[in-house]
Amino acid sequence: MTTSLKIDDIKTFLEEDIGSGDITAAIIPEAMTATAEIITREAMVVCGQVWFDAVFTALDAGVDIDWLVAEGESVKPGTLLCRLNGRARALLSAERTALNLLQTLSATATLSRQYADAVAGTGCKVLDTRKTIPGLRRAQKYAVACGGCYNHRTGLYDGVLIKENHIIAAGSIAAAIRIARSQTALAVEVEVETMLELQEALAAKPDRIMLDNFSLEDLRAAVKLTADTVGRGLIALEASGNISLDTIRSVAETGVDFISIGALTKHIHAVDLSMRIQLVSL
Repeated sequence: MTTSLKIDDIKTFLEEDIGSGDITAAIIPEAMTATAEIITREAMVVCGQVWFDAVFTALDAGVDIDWLVAEGESVKPGTLLCRLNGRARALLSAERTALNLLQTLSATATLSRQYADAVAGTGCKVLDTRKTIPGLRRAQKYAVACGGCYNHRTGLYDGVLIKENHIIAAGSIAAAIRIARSQTALAVEVEVETMLELQEALAAKPDRIMLDNFSLEDLRAAVKLTADTVGRGLIALEASGNISLDTIRSVAETGVDFISIGALTKHIHAVDLSMRIQLVSL
């Protein structure tokens, strides 16, 4: 996942907060410079440094940012993350937008690390979904990878995922897969909700089958049926639906190849960060 970033994104984020101007920061002399420190009050996986830096440099191209921790590093509460030195007005005006991005992406990476650790050693990969914060799709998917999990498709344009409503509209699982194959060379995945639907999907030979809300017993049966029908590994299996940190290990141990978790990007708790001005000078 790339960390490339369009400056227009940052301008939009800053405009949302600053609008026609930061009237509070205007009380500070324009020539004043300051040093500031960013600390975390919670344990976290650090993620989003490039977005954080871009916010400050958008307002002060000469700002100096000294990161004391690495991207993807796990840190304890109270850790000093970075020091900044630049124009005081710019530091104050950029503070909230920069912290919002850092705390949100770090939260995504932190939760992703917990899920990745939960399945460690099973050979199963944890995937994200499209259940992301609007405007932060690519950033959150980067954070998921930073935390040790994997990206599913980025959007509707880079992978076929045939779900219940697609199947109804196409007429059947087999028809939906056949039409998709005729229209694209991209990988085709289909969602099934029962063992009977799984059998139909296996006969149509998609690249991946999503097993939606299957019990552990049915997941194990699905893995065996797939191996017996088409051979192990020829069609990947993905478990999905109501899987938590408490249950994901058991799901991974059924033998599925992937587990998709919407919570990675939508059930996050923003990390508690703080910026403090340490020194000012004219």
